[in-house]
Amino acid sequence: MIRKMQSQDIAAVVKIHADSFPNFFLTVLGERFLALYYANVQTAREGVCLVFVPEDGRVAGFAVGAASPRLFYSNLLKSNCVKFMLASVGAALKRPAIIPRLFRALTYSADVPEGDDVAGLFSLAVLPEGQKQGGGKALVEAFAAECRRRGVKKIYLTTDAVGNDPVNRFYIRQGFRLEKQYATPEKRVMNKYWLDVEDYFAGRLGRG
Repeated sequence: MIRKMQSQDIAAVVKIHADSFPNFFLTVLGERFLALYYANVQTAREGVCLVFVPEDGRVAGFAVGAASPRLFYSNLLKSNCVKFMLASVGAALKRPAIIPRLFRALTYSADVPEGDDVAGLFSLAVLPEGQKQGGGKALVEAFAAECRRRGVKKIYLTTDAVGNDPVNRFYIRQGFRLEKQYATPEKRVMNKYWLDVEDYFAGRLGRG
């Protein structure tokens, strides 16, 4: 039920992202931007891209991230900055207020953790029907397993701290530990979590 994301899955992943994260920054940038972003992560050497596919064969969830996240973002921006700018022009014209954040996103990655033994879980979303089948938990396990295979020791993620209790509870149940809470320049309060990969699998073995 979990497999690697393929190019033909991008359209479904974009739709799930837009439905799961309405009014979020990447969603506001539009489907063209999202498709470009996910296609580049899917083909990147550092990319870790998985989809949850129930028995009906329809993509019902995804988990996307990358090992060596600082290197990944650096390569992504060097190779695709102009393409990302062009893909976001329409959104920037409609919402000029997003331009400063867009500029930071396309030019700055110093706050992203670095190291070959680190990975970032950038986005995870599952449709309601997939949630009932344990899609979220299965995606976290498969993501951690792929990271472990690549020699990753720790996985980080960030998510909203306010009005996002079910998601925060989900990640805590999976073994993620809150490192800190911080505010973005837009005053959005975020939680930053870390998962120790070996502790995660040791815990699963113990529970089994």
